[in-house]
Amino acid sequence: AEVRTLSVGLILLIVAGLLVLLGVGQRVLDKLRLTDKQALLFIALIIAGGFLPEIPLGGGYFINVGGALIPLGLCAYLLVRCQSWQERLRALIASLVTAVAVYAIARFSPDEPEAIWIDPNYLYGLAAGVIGYIFGRSRRGAFIAGVLGVILMDVWQGIELRMNGIDQAVHLGGAGAVDVVVISGLLAVMLSELIGEILERAARGSNPRGREFTGGEIIKEGRRK
Repeated sequence: AEVRTLSVGLILLIVAGLLVLLGVGQRVLDKLRLTDKQALLFIALIIAGGFLPEIPLGGGYFINVGGALIPLGLCAYLLVRCQSWQERLRALIASLVTAVAVYAIARFSPDEPEAIWIDPNYLYGLAAGVIGYIFGRSRRGAFIAGVLGVILMDVWQGIELRMNGIDQAVHLGGAGAVDVVVISGLLAVMLSELIGEILERAARGSNPRGREFTGGEIIKEGRRK
């Protein structure tokens, strides 16, 4: 089951890498403030990191390089590249909301995977992607919320285990978490791009005098940063 789950994440990352090489999605990369080379580097690091040994953090916590460490680094980079502190704050709040929502889904889902019509990992990824888009607003905010929300949920589950006196190893980004992170991040950006493009076209059509829809707001061209 683990191989099947990991293979889905790898396939999605490889497809994303091929699209970047073909020049598809350049607009999305521009919104994320990523170059083609940077995007390909992060994709390669996530794939390669998934095959590396997990790094012990102490206290029974372990972090997977490809499933958590590299995605966290990418989120930190995107936070730095945000245009304003308001966008950073929205992204962080959206990440917390995403973490709570995914935790609730995991908590109240049936214990038997056979009782769910979809693999739980895919369900978490889809839910995180949608919620990340709704609350993240911008492309960067949506991606950060989708990815960081999933990782925060893993951290909280580990804390909860300790609070209940359960001495169990916590693997951040391990097992099927790569799938969850990849699905949530990509879906959040795809939704943001699709709906954002529709809103931008509508804004340009109804506000032809130098106005633009960007970062979740309609702004005048003179206010661009």
